[in-house]
Amino acid sequence: MKKYLSLIKFSHTVFAMPFALIGFFLAINKDNILWIKLLLIILCMIFARSAAMAFNRLIDRDIDQKNNRTSKVREIPNGTIKPKSALIFVIINSIFFVLTCYYINTICLLLSPVALLIILGYSYTKRFTALCHLILGIGLSLAPLGAYLAVTGEFSLTPILFSIAVLFWVSGFDIIYSLQDQDFDKNQNLFSIPVLIGKKKSLQLSIVFHLICVSVLFFIGLNSIFGFFYWVGLGVFSCLLFYQHTIVNEHDLSRVNLAFFTTNGIASIVFAAFVILELF
Repeated sequence: MKKYLSLIKFSHTVFAMPFALIGFFLAINKDNILWIKLLLIILCMIFARSAAMAFNRLIDRDIDQKNNRTSKVREIPNGTIKPKSALIFVIINSIFFVLTCYYINTICLLLSPVALLIILGYSYTKRFTALCHLILGIGLSLAPLGAYLAVTGEFSLTPILFSIAVLFWVSGFDIIYSLQDQDFDKNQNLFSIPVLIGKKKSLQLSIVFHLICVSVLFFIGLNSIFGFFYWVGLGVFSCLLFYQHTIVNEHDLSRVNLAFFTTNGIASIVFAAFVILELF
């Protein structure tokens, strides 16, 4: 079990899960918390995350084998998990994801193949488009809207706006993360924003994406039911996004992992906590 938790980087669930919880609590009546529905949403997130990450590691195994950064630490290249076992793991989690959607509601069931297409299809995108970061962002942006749909069965502007914010937030920090593989990707004819426009412009684009993210969240605050705690959460979230851009530059990528995982993980958890506190 431990090797599979490592394979799917379960700790990285902190990126999307807090926003899924925001979507859930946006949709419910605070006097009637739907605990079974919440459990099903969490299970959906776990199954989707597990399928997507395992599929990514499976599809990228030959690339990871050639990359000094990943060849010894990723489970398929180093022999900890066999490709066939990873494929079975992907299939099982995909099936359980669809089954869980079946028990949620009809619209989630009907949209489950679309969600799988996006989150699994992302793994191929770096082979043909530099927009792969945005595809990853779209995959994670399904969290708040999907959770809202799970409760209400209807689309609404506010969760859609949260999804747009997640799209640009994730795309921005994934560009930063991909900087460390710029030379390798270029040599292997792989696509990314850093390969396309270089380190300096990539960092500038990442800043633009994060400014768009914060602007969307600011717009939500001005046009929704949120008050003091929302603004505190947004303030902390914005400061942490700003901070990650101060610790990474084109000449020093040594703290990319701090910017990628630690800072963004804390940002999402803190923001979600304040939003939920505001709602309740």
